[in-house]
Amino acid sequence: MSPVALAETVHDTRPGPDPIKGSGPAPDTARRIGIIGAGASGLCAAKHLLEVGFDVTVFEIGTQVGGLWCYMNDSGRSSAYRTLHINTAKNVTNFRDFPFDEEVQRFPSHEDMHAYLKRYAEHFGVMERIRFNSEVAELVPLFDPGKEDPKWRIVTVAGDEHVFDTVCVCTGHLTKPVHVPEFQKGFAGAYMHSHDYKEPEPMVGKRVCVVGIGNSAVDVASDVCVNAERCVLVARSGVWIAPKMVFGVAFTDLTDWFMKRWVPTWLRKKLLVFLVWCVHGRPEQLGLPPVTERVHATSSGTVVNDIAYRRIEVKHGIARIDGRTIHFTDGTSDEFDVLVAATGYLIDLPFLSEDIVPRANNDIRLWKRVIPPEWPGLYFVGMLNVVSHSNLWAYERQVRWLREFILGNAVPPSVEEMNRDNDAKDRYIAREFKQTIRHTIEEEPIRYFPELDKALKAARRRARHRDRGGAAGAA
Repeated sequence: MSPVALAETVHDTRPGPDPIKGSGPAPDTARRIGIIGAGASGLCAAKHLLEVGFDVTVFEIGTQVGGLWCYMNDSGRSSAYRTLHINTAKNVTNFRDFPFDEEVQRFPSHEDMHAYLKRYAEHFGVMERIRFNSEVAELVPLFDPGKEDPKWRIVTVAGDEHVFDTVCVCTGHLTKPVHVPEFQKGFAGAYMHSHDYKEPEPMVGKRVCVVGIGNSAVDVASDVCVNAERCVLVARSGVWIAPKMVFGVAFTDLTDWFMKRWVPTWLRKKLLVFLVWCVHGRPEQLGLPPVTERVHATSSGTVVNDIAYRRIEVKHGIARIDGRTIHFTDGTSDEFDVLVAATGYLIDLPFLSEDIVPRANNDIRLWKRVIPPEWPGLYFVGMLNVVSHSNLWAYERQVRWLREFILGNAVPPSVEEMNRDNDAKDRYIAREFKQTIRHTIEEEPIRYFPELDKALKAARRRARHRDRGGAAGAA
């Protein structure tokens, strides 16, 4: 990965003036909208749709709001561990109209995030719209696209049925772990995916091998290494490790000064690489593989020190596993008690047929990451992997964007044009990023947010043309 790729991982996305504004109240306040999921994206969708008068119902599988950020969530879908903190400072994390309380720490913990999202839901009247313990079993279209107005039926596991004009899927993409068969079946010790890791106590005095170099992998390794007999981190590819703090301030606070679209790319690159070099040096100096392809950057405030203090030993790959013995690609081997696979996740939509929304190889075909081209009245929020600041900012941009289509203030292009745009996006991802399932839904806000703005301007023009009696394109 070139330094340019790292430079794209932090950029100017501060709220400022909002380019996505509704142009009036809902034309039909009786329009019923179903939202699947009461995590951050679902709460955000409910808030923004309620404020224009829509009749909103949220379906939540468990008894808590917050999704991922509810530690030990009884939904079974949270991968949060006890020591989890968000990777972004709170000033670049909160929703634009609901800041964190002043006393919340600079990098909020999962407790802070859960409390924040709960207050958000209560403050904006979302909580009373949530049906808890309502797992969705089936989402079915009840119309012929292009010939009839959209109608969608949600069926819960309990057998309840509800019909909506519009449905927003807000279930996230970090709930179905990717297991490596040769690890899961071949290792004779204790095996787990990082999704199931919660606390370090069971690892005290154990020999632990963590596979992965993403945020979860380095967090787990740093969590267990102090009290483990041995901790090995297997980095199968190179990655930039961005610090959380520089010169006493949050890294993103500092880089915000120059990560702007009008600053030349070469200058952003040089400034950012200089800052990372000042704090962490180059990845190879940590014993990591060289960065040869563009990958999602990892953020950690501790793992570099743990490697430097030899609490964590870095290996570049696993050649084979014999019982408890793990053979590494450098020719060494040793016995381990625990193998943790921090090997990513697959998009999981068990209630929705792949005939409606294909998702082969974890690539979900959505125009602008939101709209399935062939199915009006269905929207997705949060089905992207944001390269940079807070996911919450991306959710908010997506929701305010899609709301314009529901209101009728914007009209999407034809199915053919949306599919061509999706093809172009796939080619860009294939050209720019390492070919892994993690990067199929990768988005850089420095590019993605302007894409949304440009697409919305064109969609509003189509709506005005339609209102004047012209052909508007696909509805």
